[in-house]
Amino acid sequence: MTDPQVHPTTLIHAAGALVWRGDPAEPEIAVVHRPRYDDWSFPKGKLKPGEHVIAGALREVAEETGFSVALGRHLPPVHYLKGGKLKRVDYWAARVVEQVAQEPSDEVDRLEWLPVEQARARLTYGDWDAGLLRAITAAPLDTTPFLLVRHGNAGARHEWQLDDDLRPLDDTGVAQADTIATILPGYRPATLISSPSRRCVQTLLPYAARRDLRIRTERLLSETEYDAAHSPEAVLTWLDTEGPAAVCGHGKVLPELLATMTERRYDGHVEDTHLRKGALAVLHHRDGRVVAVERYNT
Repeated sequence: MTDPQVHPTTLIHAAGALVWRGDPAEPEIAVVHRPRYDDWSFPKGKLKPGEHVIAGALREVAEETGFSVALGRHLPPVHYLKGGKLKRVDYWAARVVEQVAQEPSDEVDRLEWLPVEQARARLTYGDWDAGLLRAITAAPLDTTPFLLVRHGNAGARHEWQLDDDLRPLDDTGVAQADTIATILPGYRPATLISSPSRRCVQTLLPYAARRDLRIRTERLLSETEYDAAHSPEAVLTWLDTEGPAAVCGHGKVLPELLATMTERRYDGHVEDTHLRKGALAVLHHRDGRVVAVERYNT
């Protein structure tokens, strides 16, 4: 039943993170004080128009803490009413990587690093923020991301008269690739692997160019040379050895690949392995086991 005071078309969407540092077994959590509200909370803020939720989380964390972070698991989103409108805030666990600003934005006048229980006591909005603290400690914090990316939109296959591997991204696909370039910094993949198809390479290219990274092409990711018996084995080897990595492939390849990888390495269940064009799946793994699987559209 819909609350009559809540209008779904006026949903306010925000994003943030539980930023941590130190020993993953006993982390310190960043809490910030906002003088405008005189409250203690986790860094977060409203998305800009057209901004992807992950890009928004990274921006808000940098603005309110001065830190660049590496994202871990997605945490349960928080919903509450604000001015009669429903507000949703998406959060991630986020490890501090480096300081990018000497001072946070004017919205924050204090930042403190606290152990989990002290952070719980300091937070103003304990009802939902305490749930986030429980979630962040419910599974390993120190994980490595492995991303499966489906190439962006590339027009209709039947309208392309040349070799299909040469079919490029269309305008929508180029925009999706640009969005992906705002998402991948959250996971910091240093290894980029792609099907040789032009549309796949183009999908990773904006991120690669910004980070001065090489894109390695592998035929076993192509539609014509994917091998159900051998391709997943190779990709699992990359998961084990490459560190944070992003792999770009096709709609006919990635669902089976994702299904096989999670069947072998994940104790949970992934009901739907389909990825839309320009979408990505994030597999967070540790010690050879996948501990969380997430999926995002662009």
